[in-house]
Parts: sequence; structure tokens; C-alpha cells
Amino acid sequence: MVANNDYAVEISKKQFENTINQNEIVVADFFAEWCMPCVMFSPVFEELAQKLKGIKFIRINVDENSELSGKFHVSSIPCVIIFKQGKEAGRTVGAVSAEVLEEKIKSVSK
Repeated sequence: MVANNDYAVEISKKQFENTINQNEIVVADFFAEWCMPCVMFSPVFEELAQKLKGIKFIRINVDENSELSGKFHVSSIPCVIIFKQGKEAGRTVGAVSAEVLEEKIKSVSK
């Protein structure tokens, strides 16, 4: 099971639109609990969620939110989509390193 903490909160479709539209930058991790790369990536995501202040980090379980996964064409997980002002501004697929994801987030937040 992927851990929830105050930095990287799992949300539902119902909360999703509100979250991406109320925050300047939102980093969304599309994952599944049965996905081993997702489990391995979870500490990386949580580390960045704690490190990068002023950026909202959320998790979306693809099994429980298939409509959202389809809307954003998530076909491989883990898939991290970075939203800026409610619109997709960047994406990574696979269990990337903290450095790669941080660089991607920083490039979007400029």
C-alpha cells in the first residue's frame, strides 16, 4: 500500500478539479497499489513533496479513478503529471529519480 502523508495526499476524482484549479502548481502521481514500480517510486515522490514548498503533491489511484486516468491518457504507471494553473504542463512516466522529477517540476514552475 502506498503511504499517505500530509505532503502527498491521495485524492478522488471529486476532489481533483478543485485541487488543480486552486493551486498554482500541482504534481499528481497516478499509481496503483499492485504496481511494483509505483511502490518503489513512492518514497521519491514523498521526499520531493516534503522538500518543495509551495507546490501541492497529490496521488490518484488509477484503479479507483479510471475516468481521470482515461481523461489524461495515463497508459503506464507510475505517471506523474504536473499541472500549472489547472492545465497539464509536464509529465514523466516510470519510476524516475528524485533529481529527474525535481528538474521537471522546476522547469514547469519558472
